[in-house]
Amino acid sequence: MKIDKDAAPFTALTALPALAAWLAGRRRLATGLGAFSAAVTAFFRDPDRFPDDVGTIDPDLVLAPADGKVMHAGPAQRDVSPEGDWQQVSIFLSLLDVHINRAPYGGTITKLTYTPGKYLAAFSDHSATDNERTEITVTRDVAGERRTVIFRQIVGLLARRVVTRVEIGEQITTGQRIGLMKFGSRMDVFIPPGVPLLVSKGDRVIAGESTLARWPIVSDRTS
Repeated sequence: MKIDKDAAPFTALTALPALAAWLAGRRRLATGLGAFSAAVTAFFRDPDRFPDDVGTIDPDLVLAPADGKVMHAGPAQRDVSPEGDWQQVSIFLSLLDVHINRAPYGGTITKLTYTPGKYLAAFSDHSATDNERTEITVTRDVAGERRTVIFRQIVGLLARRVVTRVEIGEQITTGQRIGLMKFGSRMDVFIPPGVPLLVSKGDRVIAGESTLARWPIVSDRTS
């Protein structure tokens, strides 16, 4: 399993005390500090992921952008939603979840906005509007239909930095790694109202694998 490059300073910072304790002959303390360093490094683990849908990425699929528990799935919450009519899926990431973020939908990044803010607990509704966050808008044409999905990386009480590794105008694929959030956080995904959601509050989802929603196929919409 790969470890994200952002792990390096945290691994070094936590490993040095363990090494110092070992050299000082304090084996038990060194073991405990070493275990803590390993746990910090594991936070940055970056496993390969494959979609549930027969190993292929269907252009009608919206995949989970993060590992975690679904906090909300339904009409977008007031004061949280972007302008317009949207459905919302919110995912809470605990300290034990993989924190590498992936694109829920492929296309062209037409808007990317970073907003500095607070560090409220990620499960709080106010975290979506008050916390540090990055909002990414992806647009794609499929069979003559213009589709848009918006998603937000939102830091939490312990997560103090959003890392976004994509830019405006970039072409991205569904499930592509796009960044990470450090030490507990939240992801919001906004999907058009005509797209059936396939998750419910309380579900566990896996980034790049679990399907959040699926656009109806053309035959379903015209029958």
